[in-house]
Amino acid sequence: MIVAGAAMRPLDGVRVLDVTRLLPGSYATLLLADLGADVVKVEDPRGGDGMRTLPLADGRNVYFELLNRNKRSVTLDLRSPDAAAVLDALCAHADVIVDSFRPSTARRLRVHPAVLRARHPHLVCASISGFGQSGPYAERAAHDINYQALAGLLFARGSTRSTSSGQAHSAGSGQAHSAGSGQAGSTRAKKDALAPSASKGEPRMPGPLVGDIGAATQTAIGVLAALLLRARTGGGSVVDVSIHEAAMAWSMFPSTSDLENACYAMYETADGNWLALGALEPKFWIGFCERIGRPDLAPLQHAPDEERARVLRDVREVMRGRTRDQWLAHFADADVCLTPINTLAEALADPHVAARGVVSRDRGTIHITPPHAEVRPAPALGADTDEVLDAAGIGVSERSRLRASGSRTRLPAHVPRPRGARLRESRQARSASARARPQRFARRRARARRTPHRPIVGATPTPVAGHRRR
Repeated sequence: MIVAGAAMRPLDGVRVLDVTRLLPGSYATLLLADLGADVVKVEDPRGGDGMRTLPLADGRNVYFELLNRNKRSVTLDLRSPDAAAVLDALCAHADVIVDSFRPSTARRLRVHPAVLRARHPHLVCASISGFGQSGPYAERAAHDINYQALAGLLFARGSTRSTSSGQAHSAGSGQAHSAGSGQAGSTRAKKDALAPSASKGEPRMPGPLVGDIGAATQTAIGVLAALLLRARTGGGSVVDVSIHEAAMAWSMFPSTSDLENACYAMYETADGNWLALGALEPKFWIGFCERIGRPDLAPLQHAPDEERARVLRDVREVMRGRTRDQWLAHFADADVCLTPINTLAEALADPHVAARGVVSRDRGTIHITPPHAEVRPAPALGADTDEVLDAAGIGVSERSRLRASGSRTRLPAHVPRPRGARLRESRQARSASARARPQRFARRRARARRTPHRPIVGATPTPVAGHRRR
């Protein structure tokens, strides 16, 4: 994603308060931050976002750093009575607030849309919750595996092809593929998948966290739409996102088993590498068959099951005849959807990725960003508290009172330094001392030359225990 020719980023000047925890909210506000929004992450002073406590890699929390680049951090104990006034001041200077609590928790912490919008009608309030703001499941606890389980995504979906007629369903054809993606697939394509089954088979663990990621994306889109609506009407609105419903949205799309065919498959090459073929449209399949010397297979793209298996075997045998690089060179000037199956390291080293500028590295963390985007490291816990609260009109004396208000810390007593800061400061101090040492010795020698030596008669130096002469 890139906004070409823009003098400023789309969300420059938009202030977003992020009171979320974990992946969905952090990713939603990351998308907004990458578009230029000033995202202020409001964290509990007793540890911050739970992502900060995940296992470390090489002494660093990569997950937190990936999801919280380009943000600022403020610490505030939302459970304390004093937090209400601070949050009110922050909301008065914000355009958007995003929370990820269950409805009852959001009300208790005074971040529920109904509470905030009563005082700040300009505010766009986005709530990411497991099951939305209403319904019998609204207060249930769950995580992505639970949402996918309820959405029917953990049972392997078999092919929905119709074998009785000997014809493949429309989602397998290139012409109907886009229509099947834009809607819930055709009724005919989903008939077998929706039919009651005596045996469900064995569920499988999910791969990507599609519920969390889908909900985060829906939240970012909803916020953008709400900001556009506010520009037209002058008033804020509520964005209600259910992670469960975001997971269910994935069931609309064809499964890869729906597309299983020789024209949409993975092929091993002579050197043990793999190629991916996505020749769904007839023109791509015909071009592929001609390039591998098997034009006789072109009419069999959507053959009946028995014939389709034979075509798949024949293509596999042909593809094992050359190495991956030989095949890529052979298809270099062909308009065919054939690509190498990369490892992650190969994907990051791809020259196209480098040309687009979508990979950024920060202290060893690899970020996938909008092309040529600026990347600022994830903030230390509470690093921007004083700056943000001062801009919101909360002065030094009030901040001092909040810090001293009881056993439960409301604000950090000091701004934590980033990890490794103490070591860097120590090295810098030693380096500065080493650079200054010759100057100190030169000054001592100059003073010695200017001051005549006057020994004290009868005085004998008394050695001090542990003293080293230099």
